[in-house]
Amino acid sequence: MYFQYGKKEIDYLKSKDSKLKEVIDKLGYIKREVDSDLFSSVIHNIIGQQISTKALKTIWQRLNDKVDGIKPENITEMSIEDIKNLGMTYRKAEYIKDFTSKIMSGEFDIDALNDMSDEEIIKELSNLKGIGKWTAEMIMTFSMQRPDIVSYGDLAILRGMRMLYHHRKITPELFNKYKRRYSPYGTVASLYLWAIAGGKVEGMKDYAALTDAEKRKRRKAKINEAK
Repeated sequence: MYFQYGKKEIDYLKSKDSKLKEVIDKLGYIKREVDSDLFSSVIHNIIGQQISTKALKTIWQRLNDKVDGIKPENITEMSIEDIKNLGMTYRKAEYIKDFTSKIMSGEFDIDALNDMSDEEIIKELSNLKGIGKWTAEMIMTFSMQRPDIVSYGDLAILRGMRMLYHHRKITPELFNKYKRRYSPYGTVASLYLWAIAGGKVEGMKDYAALTDAEKRKRRKAKINEAK
């Protein structure tokens, strides 16, 4: 299953942002996989924190091989040590067990999230151990398919903005300016910003990275001049 959007969202973003329009026209429709199961999505996002995509895929496959479906009743049968031995930290294993325990006991009503506002979802998810605002936003994007998520805490989003708008730094003020421009279809804009950050648009450069490179060249030049 892929994130669902279409002509309405595309036409709106193109009408609001000429630079983004050029990127959309070049890249066309972007397919991003989503996981409609909220429980497995939370587990997946906890595992994926601060590790590579390759490592996440490996651990996720090990977990799927270990249990018959990523479901609360299956995860609850695993010990913290069992989960840790899949290749993750002890702390992440604790977070997964704690989350599963809250689901099983009814302390956390995961289905209730579907009826909440974006702000309420972030607050509820952030009350769980191991879940912060960025993780909550990724769950809202790639599981709940909320339409207006643009994450300031996502480094690739900030990089995509720098590349698209030729900024050396994305301040909170600049970020909010663009987020308002994309609304109410910020999530679709995020798909294109991630693509930009990933090098999908030929010729686009990260101006922050370019600035650092220029500084290194200048330092090297000064050293050579002093010799």
